[in-house]
Amino acid sequence: MKKKGIETSVKTEAVEKKRKKERVADKEIRWDKLDNTAHLFPVIAGESMSNVYRISVTLTELIQPALLQQALNTVLPKFDGFNLRLRQGVFWYYFEENGKPAPKIKQETKFPCRFIRQNKNRSYLFRVTYYKYRINLEVFHVLTDGMGGLNFLKELTYQYLRLLHPELVASVGDALDSGTSMNREDSFLKNYRKSAGRGYKTKKAYLLGGEKLQKGEFGVMHGYMQVPELKKVCRGYGVSINEYLVAVYIWSVYVECMHGMPSERPIRVAVPVNLRPYFNSITTKNFFVMVSAEFHPTKEVYTFEEVLKIVRESLRNQINREHLEELFSYNVSNEKLFIARAVPLFLKNMAMRFIYTQSALANTTTITNIGNVEVEEHYKPYVELFHAFLAMSRGQHLKGTICSYGNTLVFSFSYDLKDTSVQRGFFRKIASDGVEVEIESNGVNYD
Repeated sequence: MKKKGIETSVKTEAVEKKRKKERVADKEIRWDKLDNTAHLFPVIAGESMSNVYRISVTLTELIQPALLQQALNTVLPKFDGFNLRLRQGVFWYYFEENGKPAPKIKQETKFPCRFIRQNKNRSYLFRVTYYKYRINLEVFHVLTDGMGGLNFLKELTYQYLRLLHPELVASVGDALDSGTSMNREDSFLKNYRKSAGRGYKTKKAYLLGGEKLQKGEFGVMHGYMQVPELKKVCRGYGVSINEYLVAVYIWSVYVECMHGMPSERPIRVAVPVNLRPYFNSITTKNFFVMVSAEFHPTKEVYTFEEVLKIVRESLRNQINREHLEELFSYNVSNEKLFIARAVPLFLKNMAMRFIYTQSALANTTTITNIGNVEVEEHYKPYVELFHAFLAMSRGQHLKGTICSYGNTLVFSFSYDLKDTSVQRGFFRKIASDGVEVEIESNGVNYD
């Protein structure tokens, strides 16, 4: 009897341990679906096309890495949308809570926007580096778009500055800022409507070519401009800053690459549009669509004013709630088809790669606008600038990103071509319109 009692006691203890383990597992296993746009990125990403973007903030004081690591350790557990790893299921990729210690902060010594290997990054899909006065956040696009990345970077910066300047805590407290969103709604699913028609173009565009930089090199060129000067020029043309800068890019390709001659293929610029203002969303998942500005030179001579008018009308005809809704609803409708849901992941991947190749070659480049970045008043004395830029993608070897803070707008080129004539032509045109431009690069083109 005594032996049986011991066995029963051991058995009971084993059952309790199993139940405790199950409770812990239940607590740890938090999973989430990818949004509609995110499904594509794991399929096409790799060393040659990382699908990583960078947003960085430049402060007025040298970065202290130990404090930055402490800030990341504090902030990351509060952000469900970054505390994730990517898993592969039978039918879809999905997110699972990571829960590992935060990625290690490192000083930047390599080129930016490299592919993020989860197994070498504690399974996380982002990295944080620093260089002198600058904090860099690099994000695999599957996690979120630029707005979601900026939301995280600002909170990381606020926490870092509170650690660096403890007196700030008395003024702002030590909680997350009231303007920081933690929303994880899939706004694509919430806002799509049925029976939407296809809105994307697939006809091949004019693509930039030429000798590439050495393998692994990544060119970055920033042009700094004053917003009041840009606004004055844009008012004179009757366009927005975004329309003007997209048109100048197209003009520089037309002049520097096509030499002002007719072409069989159009210059087409993909322009991501943040959908949140149009659909009353504060989600930290991806929520954007691409529209395109197209210029097809079919006659001998065009003026810049003609190109600008074409770009302005092209963008304004597309950037309205109804058309934007059509664009993402078509994609969501395809995802929701029963036959699409039932197809194994490897077959979905083959189809998505084919569709992506068609759409990628339909654009000469991508120009994205992060917009005017605002920070809380108490932190402004410590924040100098924000920058952002994109990694290369299939057929697109020169991309542009617009980002402004205060009165300074930064247009950043990212590229892997040796020839920088388009960049020079771009800034030369802006300067000729009366805007002073200060140029800075990472020097990959210097011998």
